[in-house]
Amino acid sequence: MRVLFTTTPATGHFHPLVPTAQALQQAGHEVAFAAAESFRAQVEASGFLVFPAGVGFESLDFDLERAVPPPRLDVPEQLETVLDFFVDRLARPMAQDLGKVCQRWRPDLIISESIEFAGPMVAERRGIPYATIQVGGMGSLGEASQALFARRLDVLRAEQGLPPDPELKALFRYLHLSFMPAEYFGGPLPATTQYLKPEVFDQSGFERLPEWMASLGSRPVVYATLGTVFNKLIRHLSTITEALREEPVDLIVTVGRDMDPARLGPQPSNVHVERYIPQSLLLPRCELAILHGGYNSVMSALYVGLPVLIVPLAADQPMNAQSCERLGVGRRINPDTLTPELLRQQVREMMRDGSYRERARRFQAESQTLPGMAEGVAMLEKLSRERQPLVRA
Repeated sequence: MRVLFTTTPATGHFHPLVPTAQALQQAGHEVAFAAAESFRAQVEASGFLVFPAGVGFESLDFDLERAVPPPRLDVPEQLETVLDFFVDRLARPMAQDLGKVCQRWRPDLIISESIEFAGPMVAERRGIPYATIQVGGMGSLGEASQALFARRLDVLRAEQGLPPDPELKALFRYLHLSFMPAEYFGGPLPATTQYLKPEVFDQSGFERLPEWMASLGSRPVVYATLGTVFNKLIRHLSTITEALREEPVDLIVTVGRDMDPARLGPQPSNVHVERYIPQSLLLPRCELAILHGGYNSVMSALYVGLPVLIVPLAADQPMNAQSCERLGVGRRINPDTLTPELLRQQVREMMRDGSYRERARRFQAESQTLPGMAEGVAMLEKLSRERQPLVRA
């Protein structure tokens, strides 16, 4: 079976696809990715064939630091901006290139992350069965948001020679895989959703823990990150370091592969600033994670039973923060009210209150009872063979 994955050219969208792609490779299937040429190196570093398709963020002239406030998916008035970016500026050129890739490589199955909209449309047009993988914390949309979402996608569907899809049924027609339990989401996912045991990937190439971590003492370790896109909002990381630099903790801050750690200025010996550290290696050493609420960062923390303090900035991050509060595994701070004093107080209270850790470990244990990746591969093989939707019982 030949399987083509499509991804938005960003780490947070690519990484959730990797465990499934690796599992399919190990099962003997051919796997390739369609991604922007500028993103090729990162995909190839993870061992996959890449077909250039679509455009990279660097060509879109989008300045995150000037987008104040950054758009949120849970605010209908701001959804238009999100759709403009992911539908018009990313999915349209991806769809144009993806048709050529399919004609050349002839995949038996297309798998897309749930914010990459071109893959399902091109697959539908060419009669190829397709699946999607959840990459955000969004459950069901409100009626007004769904109508707007459908209208914007229908323009692109028309360009592909496809009929309107006002109820968004075509997007997840065959199979949708979620590596987080149903209880995490604020609303129901599509009827074709199959929930699987969490799988975390975050090591592109040979990234490892820094050597200095071996010399850490007995102080609790707190980790802070704004991910690999919102790391550009450096002022929030500065607030976090200011809040905790004199606390009896070892604070580890990552600023992203493309950011100079020196931008945070001189730090005391208990504050360690790095570009990127795989969270799957780092988080098991931590007592608390301070996050922007990106889906992958939250999933990585809950995967190891770690409580989270979330400063949600944009996109689905407020939804992820709300889910963590509802589950009792974390707290959130509105970025508009973030001060060193408030964050310091929240960290102290969470580290004294063991119930957050207890509930995070309970969520971790319950997540591990879900079916594993082997069943996910079997579902994808069945989809390719039978070409019929897999609706959960």
